[in-house]
Amino acid sequence: MLGRAVARTLADAGHPVRTLQRSPSGLAGHRSPAGGAVEDVAVDLAAPGAAPALRAALEGAEAVVHLAAKVSVSGPWADYRRTNVEGTRRLLAAARTAGVRRFVQVSSPSVAHAGEPLVGAPAGPADPGAARGRYARSKAMAEREALAADGPDLAVVAVRPHLVWGPGDTQLVARVVARSRAGRLPLLDGGTALVDSTYVDDAADALVAAAARADDPEVHGRALVVSSGEPRTVGELLASLCAAHGAPPPARSVPAGLARAAGGLVEAVWAVRPGLGGDDEPPMTRFLAEQLSTAHWFDQRETRRLLRWSPRVGLDEGFARLAAAAC
Repeated sequence: MLGRAVARTLADAGHPVRTLQRSPSGLAGHRSPAGGAVEDVAVDLAAPGAAPALRAALEGAEAVVHLAAKVSVSGPWADYRRTNVEGTRRLLAAARTAGVRRFVQVSSPSVAHAGEPLVGAPAGPADPGAARGRYARSKAMAEREALAADGPDLAVVAVRPHLVWGPGDTQLVARVVARSRAGRLPLLDGGTALVDSTYVDDAADALVAAAARADDPEVHGRALVVSSGEPRTVGELLASLCAAHGAPPPARSVPAGLARAAGGLVEAVWAVRPGLGGDDEPPMTRFLAEQLSTAHWFDQRETRRLLRWSPRVGLDEGFARLAAAAC
């Protein structure tokens, strides 16, 4: 979803765009009145033999926006390391060899979240040792690899979009709505934790701005969190996502401590019998329980100043667009 939005935004601004992914982007041949066009190149970033194909695909590119990742709350560590860490390492090496000048590492606020509340927080340093869960740990490692590659020949900036959602979202929205309709979407501690989120078009605009600004001395080598800057309670956010699809809002509350304990038990069972009950993701994990019960919202002033960007859609308009797309 986010990669497609970034590619379309760049093309609509008049840039030639090359997408690298395992399957078709759905944008190949897209042309804009401004002269931008999209072409697809099939590459498996996680494949050990991908280096020659990556180098060839990056020839002539001015900038790379690296969005590819394994995104999940379960699965073997080897899968996260292969795609998120080793894949990032391969892409950085290919970018240097191809003479790419700017590199945007799309990271996650979870790389600096050790489970404590984040209230109006800046972008703290990525910490693989304290990051919660395999996804966050692997993304923290990848971000550190990327920022370590920043230098005179390759300007690198890490951007951490927070809770991106929008039409076509299968990671957050589809799962929230499915669980709501199945009566399996509880609130933790009443859903009162205050969290940031980001409408997909605003996240795409921020990544495009980062690609344009990456070689600025104030920007490269930095990590920046991106969000709408409109914190909402978890309860309000989930209810709005459900309402956009005509699904009932969550009404049942569970103590966060109980959810964390249950999440640990589910993780242990899932490690032995993944996919139990036919789900592709476990119903609860310790990381998910923390995210649903702990405040995490971020000071956006530095991000907006450095990227010369601000949201143009926002949450309420985003919810309206989500509802229109669901009709």
